[in-house]
Amino acid sequence: MARLLTKRAFGTLLVMPLLAGLLAAQEAPAGEPSVAERRAIGYIHTLVTAEREYRKKHGKYATSLMALVGKGSFTRRMASTDRGDYTVHFGAKEHGYAVSLTPKTFDAEHRAFFADENGLIRFETDKPATGQSPILRESH
Repeated sequence: MARLLTKRAFGTLLVMPLLAGLLAAQEAPAGEPSVAERRAIGYIHTLVTAEREYRKKHGKYATSLMALVGKGSFTRRMASTDRGDYTVHFGAKEHGYAVSLTPKTFDAEHRAFFADENGLIRFETDKPATGQSPILRESH
């Protein structure tokens, strides 16, 4: 005997393939950062904010990642230089700092990033990013 679907069950049957397609789309569209890149960019934003707050309070920039713990959203775990797909390189003096995230493997989903006290994020596709690298233009 055939069972009639309720409106709710029928709606679920229509939505499930759409959700499955969205979840399966792991690659970022051309020009869009990958998930790993978005995490790296988010890390840099968090670090820049923490440095800004540290400077407001102390009159100078933090000279270590551990000194940033508790400033803004910067956590103790973020002081680790191993960020999964990326390695963090941090250098600072009282009057400035620089941070770069270099992918462990360069590919289409892993660009290198750099930022300093001016807050601009720069990138490279095939080598570590520096202060002379192109500026990342984010779409918000």
